[in-house]
Amino acid sequence: MNQIDYKLLRALNAVIQCQSFEGAAGKMCISQSAVSQRVKQLEEFVGHPVLIRGRPITLTPIGSQLVGHFKQVDQLERELVPKILPESPLQPIKLSISVNADSLAIWFIEALAPLIKFNPIELDILVCDESRTTDKLKSGEAYGAISTMENPLPGYRCDYLGDLKYVLVASKGFQARYFSNGVNQESLKHAPGVAYDQLDNMHLKFIHDNFGLPPGSYPCHTVRSSEAFVELAKKGLAYTLIPELQIENELKKKELVNLLPGKSLSNKLYWHSWVLGKGVFKKASELIINYARNYLPYE
Repeated sequence: MNQIDYKLLRALNAVIQCQSFEGAAGKMCISQSAVSQRVKQLEEFVGHPVLIRGRPITLTPIGSQLVGHFKQVDQLERELVPKILPESPLQPIKLSISVNADSLAIWFIEALAPLIKFNPIELDILVCDESRTTDKLKSGEAYGAISTMENPLPGYRCDYLGDLKYVLVASKGFQARYFSNGVNQESLKHAPGVAYDQLDNMHLKFIHDNFGLPPGSYPCHTVRSSEAFVELAKKGLAYTLIPELQIENELKKKELVNLLPGKSLSNKLYWHSWVLGKGVFKKASELIINYARNYLPYE
């Protein structure tokens, strides 16, 4: 039976991480031609291309499966070696997790703090919109993901974490300038809002569902930072849809006002993790689930 040569998978993973064959060669301490040869051998073995050689270098669907498999094996190996070879140099375990920006800003680091503080871990946070975080599981880039999807991918489990409630807020000055006659279709056409990126449908959906305005019919900044959303609102530069938990102090101090007290948006969050996760990876899942269920409203 044919078996995968893991040195070929290691080369493929290094090319993706370094985004160049030259960088992969330096990382692996071999020649660039040797890296190219190993990737070529892997493609010959599976009978399909594994890389799309562009800028950035990306994986084909088969390449994604191979890298995902390699990372899972690598994670298990990093935990196993210290147990069977206690005198071997202790290597940090890389914990790659895909997280939405709001969870990262509000509670996620606090959840993992006990694990990171007392274990040799390299944390690799991949920030994506909550509807796309599981894409990092499909590509093999992440071990776990916080997502609004409730159906697990093959080989993964899914645990409900709680609800994140979003409210529409702005500064008093901004409210007076743009919404003196209330928040409505006409006033929204002139007031700048904020979205995380061009694929962030939360803001767009909220405005469309409540006011019937389609995307592009009103001004909207693109800012890839949850903390920056708050700063833009506090400085009177935009109105924004933000988790209520993130701005509790600002609302109490009246630095921000809820523009629509009777309307909000609630996202159910789920933790997706590898079914075979053990050791550090299992502990990370337990900490994330327990912390979120104590912190987030839970139904």
